[in-house]
Amino acid sequence: MLKINQILIFICVCCFALPMSAQLTDAKDILDRTAENFRNAGGVKATFTVRTSDGTSNGTIRLKGDKFLLEAEGATTWFDGHTQWSYIASSDEVNVSEPTPEELQSINPYAFLSLYKHGYKEKLGKIDNSQDNSLYKVVLTATDRKQDLQCIIFYIAKDSFRPVRVSMAQRGGETVVIIINSYQTGQSYPDSLFVFDKKAYPKAEVIDLR
Repeated sequence: MLKINQILIFICVCCFALPMSAQLTDAKDILDRTAENFRNAGGVKATFTVRTSDGTSNGTIRLKGDKFLLEAEGATTWFDGHTQWSYIASSDEVNVSEPTPEELQSINPYAFLSLYKHGYKEKLGKIDNSQDNSLYKVVLTATDRKQDLQCIIFYIAKDSFRPVRVSMAQRGGETVVIIINSYQTGQSYPDSLFVFDKKAYPKAEVIDLR
């Protein structure tokens, strides 16, 4: 199963705010437009709530291209496009790694957003709640039963191509729901924001897994 902090990374897909010129009825077109909006969003900041069988947690993510800083309850993850640092407050440890292309499939924002192009088939779902007529429902289903994520459902705002809720079913039955609470685009972030600063955590044990 995917680690919960890795699953959270893909929350970046929440941050699209370009208007659409016409209604789309094809799932792939909707996802293509959503991905395009992400690439044009600039620096992004979003807050979110995650619901699992273990309870509810909140977090914040900042993104700049393929770099990100994720702050969830008890954990912080930095990624500068090459190296990843994962700090766990309870143990005062930070693990350093260089994710492989396969691992980036679950932690890299762009890779996750492109899942529908590799190993998944997409379709438009029906919105059951009449109050959600402002949303598209896009369902991704894994073509391989061995995939960690078997089903991903995006609820995407029709007027902005911004996912507002995502539901993910993992192999084994675990379900994760992510709700976007707020977002800001066009943010300006220095590259140093996405690099672990040892001076800020002087007593942390650094475990180099590279």
